[in-house]
Amino acid sequence: MWSTFLTTVNAVVPIILLIMLGYALKRIGLFNANFIKTGNKFVFRVCLPCMLFINVYDSMSSFSDIRWDVVLYAVVIICVIFGLGLLTAVLTTKDNRRRGVILQCAFRSNFAVIGLPLVERLGGDVALAGIISAFSIPVFNILAVVALTVFVGGGQSCEQLSLLTPAKKSGAKSVVLNVIKNPLIIGVSAGLVFVGIREIEAAACGVAGADVPFRFDRQLEFAYVAVKDIKLIASPLALIVLGAQFEFSAVKGMTKEITVATLMRIVVTPLVGIGAAILFSEFTDLLSFGPEVYPTLIALFGTPVAVSSAIMAAEMSNDEQLAAQLVVWTSLGSIITVFTTVFALTAFGLLA
Repeated sequence: MWSTFLTTVNAVVPIILLIMLGYALKRIGLFNANFIKTGNKFVFRVCLPCMLFINVYDSMSSFSDIRWDVVLYAVVIICVIFGLGLLTAVLTTKDNRRRGVILQCAFRSNFAVIGLPLVERLGGDVALAGIISAFSIPVFNILAVVALTVFVGGGQSCEQLSLLTPAKKSGAKSVVLNVIKNPLIIGVSAGLVFVGIREIEAAACGVAGADVPFRFDRQLEFAYVAVKDIKLIASPLALIVLGAQFEFSAVKGMTKEITVATLMRIVVTPLVGIGAAILFSEFTDLLSFGPEVYPTLIALFGTPVAVSSAIMAAEMSNDEQLAAQLVVWTSLGSIITVFTTVFALTAFGLLA
C-alpha cells in the first residue's frame, strides 16, 4: 500500500506547500493587505469561474453519458451532510460568523482541485468524475451561499441576529440573489449552456458532439485558450493568497471550531458518503456501484474543504480566518484519512 500512501501525499502536500509559500511571502513583506484583498477578489470573481467553466465544458461530451444513479446519490448525500453540518454548527458555537464556515466545511469538498486528479491516480472513471463535478460543484456553491448567508444575513452583527430565526433575518430573496450573482455558479452555468448548445447542434446535424460544425474550443479557440490559461493559475493563486492571510496565532481562539469542523469534514462526511454507498450497493438492490465509482466517491466526500471556501467566506462577511484554518487542517488531516479509506476499500475488494 506504499504506492497508495504516496498517491495521497502527492495529491495533498502540494496544497500545503503553496499555502506555506503564500505565508512566507507575506512574512517577508512581499505581500501587503491590499494585495491579499485584491487577490481574493480576482481569484473568486475571475479565476475560479474560468476554471469551473472549462472543467464542465471539457468533462461532459454528452448529456446522454450521465449516470443518473451516481448523480442522484451524490446530490442526496450532500444535502444530508448539509443537514448534519447545520446541526453541528449550531451546537458548536454561538458566533454566527463562524457557524456558516463550519457548515460549509462539512459538505463542501475540494473536488475540483484535489478530487479529479485523485480519481485518475486511483484508476477510477475520470469521465464519470467530470460529470459528477458538473452537478456537485453547482450544488456545493448554492449550498455554500445559503450557509454563508443564513446566519449573518445582510451584514448584521452577530448580536442583532436571532439564534432561532436566521433565515428570516437574512431573507429568502437575499439568499436567492446571492446564488444567482455568485461567480462560481455563473462559471458552471456557462459551461452547461455551451455543452447544451453543442448537444442541440449535434442532434440537429445528426452527428456526434465532437463532429459538430461549431465548437467553442475550435472556432473560438483563441477565447478557449485564454480562458483555459486563466484556469491554470486559479488553484495555485488561490492557495498562495490563502497562505498570505493565514495566521497561526489565530488557532488559540478557535481550537474547538477547528477540531469539530475538521473531524466533520474528513471523518464523518466520508463515513456517511462512502459508507451509505457500500451499504446500499452490497446489501440492497437500491444501488449497484462498482470499483469504477468508489474513487469518485472518495474524491467527492473524502477530500479536504475547498480552497474557494475561504475566499467565499471573506467575500460574504463570514470568519475568513477560521475558513483559512480549516483549509489547512483538513488538508493535513486528509493525508491520513484518504489513505485509510483507500486502504480499507482495497482490502474489501471495492477498489480495483
